Amino acid sequence: MSRNVKLVRHASVADAPLVVLNCFGDEGEAVASELDGLVDSPYSLLAVCVSDWNSALSPWKVPAVFKGESDFGCGADEYIAELVDEIVPATCFEAGLKPSAVYIAGYSMAGLFALYSLYKTDFFAGCASCSGSLWFPGFYEFASEHEFTAAPSKIYLSLGDREAKTKNPVMATVEDKTRGITERYKAKGYDVYFEMNQGGHFTDPALRTAKGIAWLIK
Repeated sequence: MSRNVKLVRHASVADAPLVVLNCFGDEGEAVASELDGLVDSPYSLLAVCVSDWNSALSPWKVPAVFKGESDFGCGADEYIAELVDEIVPATCFEAGLKPSAVYIAGYSMAGLFALYSLYKTDFFAGCASCSGSLWFPGFYEFASEHEFTAAPSKIYLSLGDREAKTKNPVMATVEDKTRGITERYKAKGYDVYFEMNQGGHFTDPALRTAKGIAWLIK
């Protein structure tokens, strides 16, 4: 599938860290604007628009959690390969980037995908899963039973303090599962940080994402 790919920040230093941000639309510019106010060090930010959101970012097929929405597909493995083999190398070549580290970040389903990708490839040095959909059926069990391809340097997880306050029984598990996964990573000795923000799932997504990325690259 054709992707809308944009290098929204191009570091003046070729070996500055590169962050791959999966977006639903054009959130990349808003995240970069927030991030500029949080970090002083150079960074590159590659925003990739994922129009097939519930398919490309989903590790396996599960039914929709709301009536009228499309079911979740199983395109994550294929999309990870697309990022690792095509999109990121092509961008780095064209822009003359030789990043010291490549991180992956995302919000909501893209946050779930960012964390899942660490189980499938050692290409990414770490991830920021911001208000990640860690309620996703089967993911908590998957994370408990599998190991990362390689030990990540950093893992950032976040939620809003009202995200678990929902009548949807699947999504209501998000805080317990996110905290449980965080504690498992800590027990493994990983450099993991969990941040609780104020508000629901749709509160300040650009700022929340920027905070996660800032923690990775500082």
